[in-house]
Amino acid sequence: MLQNRVNPLGQLIKTPERGAWLGNRGVIHNNDQEIVRPFKIRAWITCLLQYKNRHRQIMQPDRWTELFFLDEATAFSAGHRPCFQCRYKDHMLFKEFWLKGNPQYGFNMNIPVAEIDNILQTERIASDKTKVTYQANLNRLPNGTFVTYHDKPYLVKNGRLYLWTPGGYEIDIAFPDVAEITVLTPRSFVNMFSAGYVPQMGNSL
Repeated sequence: MLQNRVNPLGQLIKTPERGAWLGNRGVIHNNDQEIVRPFKIRAWITCLLQYKNRHRQIMQPDRWTELFFLDEATAFSAGHRPCFQCRYKDHMLFKEFWLKGNPQYGFNMNIPVAEIDNILQTERIASDKTKVTYQANLNRLPNGTFVTYHDKPYLVKNGRLYLWTPGGYEIDIAFPDVAEITVLTPRSFVNMFSAGYVPQMGNSL
């Protein structure tokens, strides 16, 4: 079993469950198919599982490491954005709503995606290599955002919290009575959701 599934905290875990999306952070495994670093590049992307009948052998030597996500909301929480190549339409939609949700960067559809990746890097990885989180009012968070409650990742949707597991969302609870909650999804992605981008969330939600 390979350590190539990504959870909402951005951690790479081992699980027999398969993902609905493919991801890339560069070459982060060795010749023994072991993860040796959390990332190699700043362009963390989310790709289609199938594209133009291309087939890849998982974790080939010196080739980018194939990562997998339960759904797009999980990928965003981990810090990944849509790929420009295999998800061109999604990528352009992402860029449009990311700029709408984050007006401090100006609305310029010609902004190099590398500039967005540099901003995202500061929102997902702290100087000590831990995941960046922040506090926010739960009632103001848009659908698709991930938070932690009792040290577990939950998805926000329609006034309820859905517990994330590698195989899907198992239980849901009403919003707890808390002033603020810890948010896992990078801040600019949350702003993007508030601006109108709706990430794909599981198959049963």
